[in-house]
Parts: sequence; C-alpha cells; structure tokens
Amino acid sequence: MELKKDSNSVSIDMLLIVHSEKRRAAQGAHSDRQTDPGAPPQRRGGLQVIGNGIRRWQKLEGSDLHGNLVEKQHLQQTQVITSYDNQGTQLTVEVHPRDAMPQLLKKFSLAKRLQGDKNGNTRPRQPGGKDAHAYPWDRSSLKSMPLDLRQFEKLDAYASQVMVKSGLDELVSDLLQEAHSDLERVRAIWIWICHHIEYDIEAAQEKDRQAFKPTTILQTQKTNCDGYAGLFERMCRIAGVQCMTVPGYSKGFGYQPGQSFSGEFDHAWNAVYLEGRWHLVDSTWGSGLVDSATSKFTFLYNEFYFLTHPALFIEDHFPDNKNWQLLKPPQSLRQFENNMYHKSEFYNKGMLSAHPETSIIKTVNGKATVTIESCAPTLFMFMLNGKQEHGLLSLRKNGMKLDVYPPTVGTHKLQIFAKGNSEIYSSVLEYTLKCHYADIDVRLPAELHQPVGPSWFSEQMGITKPSHPEPVIYTSDGRCSISFGVEEGISVLASLHGDDGPITEETQRRYIFQLHREKHTELKVQLPHAGKFALKIFVKKRQEPGNYIFVFNYLLCCTNTKVNWPVFPESFGNWGQDNELLEPLSGVLPANRNVPFKLKLHGVAKALVKGQDTWPLTLNREGYWEGSCSTAGCQEVYVMVLENANHNFYSYILKYKVNDTQ
Repeated sequence: MELKKDSNSVSIDMLLIVHSEKRRAAQGAHSDRQTDPGAPPQRRGGLQVIGNGIRRWQKLEGSDLHGNLVEKQHLQQTQVITSYDNQGTQLTVEVHPRDAMPQLLKKFSLAKRLQGDKNGNTRPRQPGGKDAHAYPWDRSSLKSMPLDLRQFEKLDAYASQVMVKSGLDELVSDLLQEAHSDLERVRAIWIWICHHIEYDIEAAQEKDRQAFKPTTILQTQKTNCDGYAGLFERMCRIAGVQCMTVPGYSKGFGYQPGQSFSGEFDHAWNAVYLEGRWHLVDSTWGSGLVDSATSKFTFLYNEFYFLTHPALFIEDHFPDNKNWQLLKPPQSLRQFENNMYHKSEFYNKGMLSAHPETSIIKTVNGKATVTIESCAPTLFMFMLNGKQEHGLLSLRKNGMKLDVYPPTVGTHKLQIFAKGNSEIYSSVLEYTLKCHYADIDVRLPAELHQPVGPSWFSEQMGITKPSHPEPVIYTSDGRCSISFGVEEGISVLASLHGDDGPITEETQRRYIFQLHREKHTELKVQLPHAGKFALKIFVKKRQEPGNYIFVFNYLLCCTNTKVNWPVFPESFGNWGQDNELLEPLSGVLPANRNVPFKLKLHGVAKALVKGQDTWPLTLNREGYWEGSCSTAGCQEVYVMVLENANHNFYSYILKYKVNDTQ
C-alpha cells in the first residue's frame, strides 16, 4: 500500500510476506540450512532469522544474494523489519524510496531464477498427496520410479571420469554433455559426487563450516553429509532441476539397534523433482562407508540410495518435516526408532522381509528364531558376539531360518550376513538379544559351521536326494546311516567333531565309514559317546586339483550315556571310492577270535588278510571277497590287495587293531 507522509511526498511501499508454517530450524550442524522452499534465505542480505518476537531494522547493503559487496545506491536506504511471533509466523516489512523497485522483489526474483528448472518453473513446491507412496513397502521395486539401470551404463561411465573443475558451472556443464533429460542430469551429478567426494570424518567431528561450502569441497574433494547434500542441491539447480536439502535423523555410522533420537539432527540428504514427483537420494551414503574399527572412509558405490523407494528410505532416514517422508501414512519418530533396520545390502542382495520385525528380541526358553525371505536362493551366515557359534542356520530355497541359543543370560549382539551374487558376505541385519534364561542342555559343538542340513546349495555342489533332509539327526544307540546321491566326478569327504571326548584330529574320520555304490554314497556313523556332534560334509571334483570344499553339516544328537562305539578301521589311499565293507565294521577286533571278512573290491587280482599269519580271501559269485582271520598272537590286522596278477606287490587298504584286554 502507499501512504502520504510529508511534503516531500516520500512514498512508503510495504511488502508483506507471511510465512505461517511453524519453522523447525535444523539444529547443530544444520542450523543454517533452509528446509522450506518458501522461506527466505537465511544469513544473506537483509533477511535473517532473528528469533521469536524480536524486531530488527537492517539496511539492505553490504552483500547481495551471492555474498558480493554492493555499493550504496541512494542516500535514502531501504530498510526492512523482520519479526516472528511465538507460533513461528514471520512478518517482513520493507520501506523503500518511491521510484525504487522493492529490494525484496528483486531478491526473490533472483532466488526464484536460481531455484527454477529449465522450463521456467520458479519455485519447488512442497510435497503433496501425489508424491506419497504407500507404507509398508509393496515389494514392487527398490526405486521410487521405474528404472532400467542398464540405460545409465554409458552415462555412468562418462560422469565418473569427468575431472574436477575450479567452478561448479563449468563442472555441471561438462557433466551434462551426455545427459538429455532431467533424470539423466540428476544421474550424472549423483555419479560424479559418489565417485569423487570423500567423506571428511575430521570435519564432521569438528563441525567445520568451511567444509560445507561447494568451493571448498571442489578444492579438497572432501566434506560431510551437509556438504554432500548442499553440493548436490547446488549442482542440480545449476542443471535446472528442482532440488531440496532435507535434514533429519539417520541410522548410520555408530547406530545401535533400539536407540532413541533427540536433540541435534545428525544427517542431511536431498529430494529431487523428476517427472512431476519428488524423489529421495543420499549421495553421502551412495559414495562409500566408514570402517567402524579404523574410522577410515572407503569409496564403495551404493546404488541403493539413488531414487530409493520412500518406504525403504524411511528405515534409516527420518526427516525434520514429515512431508519429506513421501509416505502415506507417514511414520512417527517412535515408529522410526522401533522399526527394524534393514541395511541397504539387505535389499541389494535380494532380501524381501525378515522376522521378527523389531531390532530387539527377547529369547523364549533360551532360544531366539530369525527367518529371512529372499527373492532367490542366497547363502547366509551369522555371528553371535563376534563368533560363528551357538546357532543353527539352515538354508531354504528362498531364504533361511536361524535358531540361536545364547550361552549366558544378558544382552547379546546378533549379526546376519548374506552373500548374494558377489563373493563377499555383507552385513544385512543386526539384532540385540535379551536373554533371561540360558538352557545349558542346548550346547552346540563349536565346530558346527553354517549351513546346517542339506539344501539347494548342497544340491548345487553335487549332493542330491539326502536320506535325512532335516538338519538335526537324533540317534538312541549312537549309530546312524546317512545316504545321498552324488553326481558323477564328485568325491565326498566327511568328518566328525565334538567338543569333548576322545575325538582328535586323527580320529575325526575314523568314526565314519564311507560306502560308495555307483552314484550313491552312504555314511555309517558311530558316536564315541553321548552328546552333540557336527558331521561335516566336503566335496571336490576328482579331476581338479585343490582342497575339499565344505558344503554343509548335520547336528547329531545322542542322549544314551551307555554309548561307547569304537572307531571304524583305518583306510589307506588305495581303498577305492567304489569299494564296500560289510564286515567287520569295528576298527577294534577281539583277541584270540576267528573274525569273518566280507568286502566288495574293484580292480584287484587277489586279496588277503594278514595278522600273525596270512589268510587269503576268495571271490564269490555275488562279487564279494570273503574269508576269515584269527587274531591270536597279533596286535594289528591288515587287509591287503594285489592289483596286478603279474606283480607280487601287495598294497595295504585297511587296518584293524586287536583289543588285547579281551
């Protein structure tokens, strides 16, 4: 409006700006960042956030929107009053000469041009209903818009190789040479930042404000989350794409499951406006990670945080303004704190869901169970308090099941890792276990490795149709027989492991006797005593060099305290894969007895048993070598074969001990 004041006819034009939304200034490291597209710039020119209910007159001189010094244009200077009430409503009044264009209009005109996109849209709008995605996640996509990442291969390769420039305008200009849409412009900027800007841990800890400035970032190629977000926003706006910086809480470096959030915001990220909708990105977490042990940053590109689906983004990002969740319905801070945190690798490696859905698990009768559903067969492992112990992890066609038995009462840290298509296991979930009762009767062997029980992986490794598909085998007399098919050209090796008793490294395989019949293998197992044992299964291709590869193990359980089985006979290298021993199966023979022998041997001309004397074995019609041997006067008995009838050299294939106490 215009008021007549005196004879000099100096006019007073009043520009009234009302900002009715309550402002919640980002605290701490984010105290000078704008979070509202409609709010006036802070700490620039004549508009400053002064404080609730405080008025201040300030001359619009000294610096322009870019921080450059300006000269006094008129003797009569423009004056501005900025005021806030206790509800956060802002009132700004400008007093200027009659013939001068209001400085605020000039300033907001310039600001709008800076905020505008290539089509002349002048002001980023607040997110609304059409930006919101349904919560919880519908499993349709990891992204907030349909994307084929293959379409970015050429652009990604180009953008990652663009060299650092002295100025942002030149850098953005070079990056956009291969970008032909807003999406590609954003992608080029994202790729460049993620591959060139290092997380500055020292600046983040010291809250060095200089490290946030784009010019400083280009010089040092380091910054913290504020700098990443600010640089991304500035580059997007230069490229003509609407972009906002969003401060908030995060479940990032140092996060502990179940922790609460209050006080200063600890992170910042961005929202970009593409194809009529807001989308979320986090270039800080897209660029790499900080090692918790060394506190050193490593570049490790993470695609997950580019246009992340909001229902997934909310798992580790809670914005200061709930509208920037882009969710319907939005989540509360309490929900954010209590909800299960699935790490980005959880989704990168094809996981779909996990149960329980809370980060803190209370054991029931000393046991906690975790299940994961995946979209494809996946290898998993776990660690309880940093060790791969006290749990049974079994693989499923699309996921896994883990039963954990904490050894003591108290709080325990459970980490779950997945392999996916890469050769590296990555942490995907972390739980805190609260154990109020430890079942001492459920003590698992330390050598029980993962996975337990046959699965799609053992089948992939050449072991098929197991007689025992479950991971745990119970035996009342301490003996069991396990059989499975074996693909041609595959050799199988097995060993038995317990935490106590007479089992040593030399005798780990002596309580197992392997029988091979064409493409079928049988493992006869005799336990040395009652207890729990890990039966490990290894395979290798016969024609290939190298060691046997661990595939899976069974958990064998026996509660019969009278069990005391001896070892099987010791076999030597000439014991063929297809040989079969029917009797005697015990590796310890009674003294002063005639002991019958029956074996199936392939490719031999003669066979005999040697004790104090020598007893030949004869080949019967069924193809078995039969005979008997006296154990009188000897401590050891050997089975020997002659492979070539033209030679006189016999080879040892089995060795028995004679029990001289009987």
